Amino acid sequence: MRFVVVTGMSGGGKRTALKMLEDIGFFCVDNLPIPLLEKFVELIAMPNKEVSKVALGLDVRTDQSFSDVGEHFENLQKHGYQFEILFMEASDATLIKRYKESRRMHPLAAMEGGRVEDGIRKERKILETMKKRADYVIDTSNLLTRELKEELDRIFVQNEEYNSLMVTVMSFGFKNGIPSDADLVFDVRFLPNPFYIDDLKHQTGNDKPVQDYVMGFPEAEQFLEKLTDMLLFLIPNYVKEGKYQLIIGIGCTGGKHRSVTLANELYKRLKNKGNYGLTIQHRDVKNGR
Repeated sequence: MRFVVVTGMSGGGKRTALKMLEDIGFFCVDNLPIPLLEKFVELIAMPNKEVSKVALGLDVRTDQSFSDVGEHFENLQKHGYQFEILFMEASDATLIKRYKESRRMHPLAAMEGGRVEDGIRKERKILETMKKRADYVIDTSNLLTRELKEELDRIFVQNEEYNSLMVTVMSFGFKNGIPSDADLVFDVRFLPNPFYIDDLKHQTGNDKPVQDYVMGFPEAEQFLEKLTDMLLFLIPNYVKEGKYQLIIGIGCTGGKHRSVTLANELYKRLKNKGNYGLTIQHRDVKNGR
């Protein structure tokens, strides 16, 4: 039997992950009281049971304490039960935004009448050990629902070797500010700007005429070759150090032409080059220059 514990930050995507696991054949149970954990596993693992894949959601609620969960896990291992831990993560800024949009109160903030930020900070402290113990950490801060499904399929359907690094290639415009969460930032304003060509002005780096124009300069190809080579060196080392998220910012003046073109090309060159997740975003493509 494959047994997966799904946990992580409130608002990080646990319920969505459980629904997706259910769609691929897992028997799912959400928010089981922690004292019942061992009895649940004992019952579900009994001989002649038809269930072969189980996902159990554990999260921080007002009626639960995570102080004993480590002891329960150790007892399960002593009795020969194998399990995997999937930890759903997201940045503080993303979690706050999600709570504001849903108009819900964070469970730990609600119990003390505090702010969402206070609840998130307290929850991170409680889940610190659980995160370190996790087999998989998926940061959903920049993930689309489709991309999360692909990650779960890669782990639990295709059974590919997995590490928890999620790489995001992001185009942006300097005039709108550098992305606050970018780890690496590269300036491609050394290339001629298609904005000043009438036929290209209102197109973007997602359109072939702009792509052909930008990539028609030898410097663009040289830049991509050198950048790809550097990133293929850096990414495995980030994985080795346990980094969960890497955001690579590619910037031009407005984030519409050059940066979009080169971000798309970089994405193609990094795809399928390692067992890390990879996404692409164009932050300013609708209002850039």
